[in-house]
Amino acid sequence: MNHILPQAEELLLTLKQLMPSIYQQETLESILGLFLSGKGNAVPHHCRTKSESAISRFLNYYNWSTRSIIRTVRSYILNLILYQRIRGRKPILQVMLDLTTLEKVGNFPHLNDLVRVYNHKKGLHIVVMYLVIGNWRFPWSFRVYRGKGTASPSQLAQKLINNLPSILTQSFQIYILGDTAFGTIKLVTKIHIQNNYYALVGVAKTRKLQDGRKICEVKTRGQQVYLNGLDIPVFLSWVWLKRDGKRVQRFIISTKPMKGKTITRWGKQRWQIEGFFKTVKHCFSLHRFGQKTLLGVYRWLILSLISYLLAYWVYLHLGDSDNLDWFNSAQIALTLLLPHVLLLSLLNQIQTVIPWLNELGFDFCLIRCKI
Repeated sequence: MNHILPQAEELLLTLKQLMPSIYQQETLESILGLFLSGKGNAVPHHCRTKSESAISRFLNYYNWSTRSIIRTVRSYILNLILYQRIRGRKPILQVMLDLTTLEKVGNFPHLNDLVRVYNHKKGLHIVVMYLVIGNWRFPWSFRVYRGKGTASPSQLAQKLINNLPSILTQSFQIYILGDTAFGTIKLVTKIHIQNNYYALVGVAKTRKLQDGRKICEVKTRGQQVYLNGLDIPVFLSWVWLKRDGKRVQRFIISTKPMKGKTITRWGKQRWQIEGFFKTVKHCFSLHRFGQKTLLGVYRWLILSLISYLLAYWVYLHLGDSDNLDWFNSAQIALTLLLPHVLLLSLLNQIQTVIPWLNELGFDFCLIRCKI
């Protein structure tokens, strides 16, 4: 994994070069440093290297290209993914889809009703595409769900799938994994026929088969069945999960012929994205946006996800595969990639306690050591 840290350093340098001014480069570094604190409370007034107003202007008003940032990060992700290619049989690329809510309280009139209640949760609802190959994982893209009367989560998922780079679809077997929200007839049909991928998605136990039975009445794992309204055969299995101390049965269909146990194993893989959501929210502050414009919110989400990637690449660089501590990885990423931001932040913190130290009869000074 020796090639990963130089890639992260090069990515960071390239992102800085996309900024129109040195001042904006410094602000970008400060915001990434804020996210890489790893505490999940990255809000602008906690930043010790740039003012809250400077961060607000950078996110909401300054004219830097968000699209260029996205394209640059994706090109580095592609390089790392394609590095995993081996000769012979195509490896499997898992494309995980899920909808998550970035919960908020209060009113957000400036966001044009994007903060709304859905599934009994108030917040910004986004459909996320998350790529997994082997032990590597990468958030790739997201779309905001805008509510009733607009594109549904499954329709947004189809747009995300359609935008997968051709180099990925040609180099890997594509398995699309999702929960029941992505088990619609239209989406499964398009994944299988239009995209020529494999779908492994959840279905409700009340879904009916063409013979009139319900899904929950099938007793054999791996059995070929025909869903009502779906012309192609699918293969059915299920997984048992613990929810609130109870065992809950979740059904999974596969458009690829597989044994029941194999479908169950792949169905369980989908839950990796739930761990990602917890990490990116509670460690990298994805949900802590408070900007006054949709552009500011969008940029906040992008930079939070970039911070997650930087911390993850540092973890891969360290090679400690048995102990993934996200807080520790974020702290090390801050130290290795943005040491000057960390130092300046520490110095500013020290400045705030110097008067208190003086009152106690202590003095503080920095002495440069000769090397």
